[in-house]
Amino acid sequence: MERLGPQSGGGPLYRQVREQLLREIAQGRYPVTDPLPSEQKLAARFGVAQGTVRRALDELARENLVIRHQGRGTFVHAHGPERDRFHFFHLVAADGERRLPTSRVLSLTRRRGSQADALALNLAPQARVVEIKRVRDLMARRAILETIAVPDALFPDLGNLNKAQVPNTLYELYQDRFGVIVHRAVEKITAETAGPEDVTYLGLDRGAPLLRIERVAQTLDGTPVELRVSRCDTTHLAYFSDLV
Repeated sequence: MERLGPQSGGGPLYRQVREQLLREIAQGRYPVTDPLPSEQKLAARFGVAQGTVRRALDELARENLVIRHQGRGTFVHAHGPERDRFHFFHLVAADGERRLPTSRVLSLTRRRGSQADALALNLAPQARVVEIKRVRDLMARRAILETIAVPDALFPDLGNLNKAQVPNTLYELYQDRFGVIVHRAVEKITAETAGPEDVTYLGLDRGAPLLRIERVAQTLDGTPVELRVSRCDTTHLAYFSDLV
């Protein structure tokens, strides 16, 4: 029995249960395909009332970290096209409609990490990364040129996939194949002009305006696991963020 108390960091018991479950989710203890233990079993394990566990799970559900299915149990909130559409993709059509883009992988390679990779992903100098370069279409137009770098050590065998095996929603791949769950992402947005690659892959004129989005994706415990640089043609699109 893992009774909670002052040794767990103090604070309300439901908060201690939440923090412990959060650590275990981040460690991959609960596959997204299997339900968490029942409230009764968790209460017995932690030595707390069942209502305390329920309150902890309610808070995790409000934070979109778990999802409850009537009659099936409570599951880690899984990535999929719908979740990625609303939580991690912010380009919308001029009329405000949200659509998930399609992708075409240009290259999938292993290489030594750059200084920018090391800084963003907390890597040792020249640690190896897997790089994915792809073009994303939105509303039947080439819209985004993406360069993605992830630590090779966290994603074994990713670099061995062929281009056709890389799905449109990468966070789903990270989760299902490697047990890495992306929880949040930090983005930095700048205005730039089109260079040679943008001309080639997006069909832009040299010097045309574009939006550069640099994103660092993090796991539940704050570990950075992906650096994604997206160069976006927003002629027919807008960046949309719903701040609550």
